[in-house]
Amino acid sequence: MTSSNSDPATERILDAALQSFEEIGIRRTTIEDIARRAGIERVTVYRRVGSKDEVVVAVIGRESQRLILELVEASKVGNTFDERIVHAFTVVMRHLWGHALANRLIALEPESALPRLTTGGTDVLASAVFATVQLLQQSVADGLLAPADDFAPRAEVIVRIIHSLMMTPRVHLDLSTDEQLRAFALRYIVPIAG
Repeated sequence: MTSSNSDPATERILDAALQSFEEIGIRRTTIEDIARRAGIERVTVYRRVGSKDEVVVAVIGRESQRLILELVEASKVGNTFDERIVHAFTVVMRHLWGHALANRLIALEPESALPRLTTGGTDVLASAVFATVQLLQQSVADGLLAPADDFAPRAEVIVRIIHSLMMTPRVHLDLSTDEQLRAFALRYIVPIAG
């Protein structure tokens, strides 16, 4: 469930679950913990969202939607295609590297996080590819990019690079500053996108 179609009670449940996942992890969080934080009965969590696994999927889905909305907004910044791509890439990487839940899961619960972010992450990656294709199509509509029939493959390559940078520690790349992220995007991401 996403913020756009959830009722306030469901949002409270997802907020409570997110807080609990960030503080004590997915593995240690129970439906009772979520219900207590949300100020509701345990049965309400099951009725509104479902089992713990369904709560996890809903939280990850909502966080992914939030990132996609941030990408959409970031892609509106800039007067040229290159500026848009560089800015959007920088914002997305900063968001991912600063995301409390993602960082906690990757560092402390890789056995539960990695399957959800890799082999079980098709829906999240598909949403990111779709949003990136829309960014490219909007650039065409704005006269900043020539139309093409391969936007989906371009978008998927970009999303997979971002996914890899999020999941795997850096080896030779120093991308610790926004300036370094922008330089990387200009050199490697813009040519793929455009």
